[in-house]
Amino acid sequence: MARKQPKSQYQLALPMYLKKISLFNYKNFSEANFEFVGKINCFVGKNGIGKTNVLDAIYHLAYGKSYFNPLAVQNIKHGEEFFVIDGEFEINERNEQIICSLKKGQKKILKRNGKIYDKFSEHIGFIPLVIISPADRDLIVEGSETRRKFIDTVISQLDSTYLNQLIQYQKTLSQRNALLKYFALNQVFETDTLSIYNQQLDELSKIIFEKRKEFLADFVPIFNKHHQTITSSAETVQLVYESQLFEKDLLQLLQESINKDRVLQYTSAGIHKDDLSFEIDHYPIKKFGSQGQQKSFLIALKLAQFEFVKKNSGENPILLFDDIFDKLDETRVEKIIEMVNNSDFGQLFISDTHPERTEAIIKSTHQSYKIFNL
Repeated sequence: MARKQPKSQYQLALPMYLKKISLFNYKNFSEANFEFVGKINCFVGKNGIGKTNVLDAIYHLAYGKSYFNPLAVQNIKHGEEFFVIDGEFEINERNEQIICSLKKGQKKILKRNGKIYDKFSEHIGFIPLVIISPADRDLIVEGSETRRKFIDTVISQLDSTYLNQLIQYQKTLSQRNALLKYFALNQVFETDTLSIYNQQLDELSKIIFEKRKEFLADFVPIFNKHHQTITSSAETVQLVYESQLFEKDLLQLLQESINKDRVLQYTSAGIHKDDLSFEIDHYPIKKFGSQGQQKSFLIALKLAQFEFVKKNSGENPILLFDDIFDKLDETRVEKIIEMVNNSDFGQLFISDTHPERTEAIIKSTHQSYKIFNL
């Protein structure tokens, strides 16, 4: 059941927003349809009712995958054979239909206006979107791959060449690793094929390394600004890019680590080992940051992602706030409301367990809104 305020003029002027979405056999939904307003849309209800699932379905339309579950088949409703997510967007005053579907035992399909994408990578960046969720904590507690994925996601939304170079690097890396396994299995070793892969990885790593460096040079000041706003400059934080390529080029690293790689049967040096160190007063935030400090750090990180994508794409990304008010004190909520009122944001989707709290917060923004009680 949805309560709706009259449409504001603002909605009509938005260059991009999601008008409606239909879900079939997706997670806990057999069938569900939602029509949205161009500013604030809220899903309220008890835990486990499916609020986050609707946000994840919207995420699917932008990225072709789930934010929360890497195993695509697990997004199919229990006992069913397939799922379909059907979304209708208005982008630059044109209707755009995006459909993401999966049938058990088959490849996932992503369509734009009825045409199937050959590669999902062709779709990335078409619908800029940022999610802020309790699951972001993985960025702090998990291994370096999670943080690399964050960097790569932001850059890829704006640079499809980078995404293709990254895919090519991964492909070549897999081939080199397969060759190292072959050497070990057959007790042979020959350098010709290996040096071809080394050469290819070296060329690609130079480009990727430079783009990551360039990105962080732009991104870190934006992150610092948001962190200072959220925390009123209570502490200093650092985002530090770590890469073996600061010391030597990859060709040299691969030559130095060849004996180690032969024993391990995989490639131990390269940009696939890069990391982003999250620090508070120059100490790892994972060990030395309180829960509150970690939350502020992550929200600043995601708001910086939002601003970076907006600045470089010229579009207001869709913003998903998953259960965010539950994790913030009043002052921080007020800061975010201030940003909404300054029209910093485009279309917003919020999930919350407290209907009264949500309504009070969004009423204070004086923007058009719609509440869905699930």
